[in-house]
Amino acid sequence: MSTTGGPHLPIETERLLLRAFEPGDLDALAAMHADPELVRWIPWGPRSRQEVVEVLERKLACTTIASAGDGLGIAPVVKATGEMIGDFTLQCVSREHQVAELGYLLPARHQGRGFAIEASVAILEMAFAELGFHRVIARIEARNEASVALAERLGMRREAHFVENEWIKGEWQSEVVYAILAREWAEA
Repeated sequence: MSTTGGPHLPIETERLLLRAFEPGDLDALAAMHADPELVRWIPWGPRSRQEVVEVLERKLACTTIASAGDGLGIAPVVKATGEMIGDFTLQCVSREHQVAELGYLLPARHQGRGFAIEASVAILEMAFAELGFHRVIARIEARNEASVALAERLGMRREAHFVENEWIKGEWQSEVVYAILAREWAEA
């Protein structure tokens, strides 16, 4: 697979190269997906290396968004070091209603340095300006303070709080939904 990642990737920001996933990303991705703290608020995981092999195979195919369920697997790479540091996604929820969902995973050692906001801003810009989405949402476990803070820093508004709506990892978890519209993004 080439590093072009289809028609939408790569995207270059000040410090990051946002590219499609590559076969060589397996070790970094496996470390992220196996980290119980990192995946604490995510419905799956921690994952075994074999499970991550299967995930990476799916991500390698995620290079375009044409219809509902399609998505882009986005690997942020620090330009200065070449290190792949996260797992971001943009998935089409509805083409008819022009809705996409933004997802992100960033290991603790890379948090607090502005990488998540830098990558997310570029992804939202692509979602609205290039892909023509009307609305982008983020679904977050309500106790995930770091993800909630990121959504709010992106200018997303909290639209819903579903209390104990999912049985995940042996407990009832609650979900908050954040969203931003294309016109709100343009005005910001």
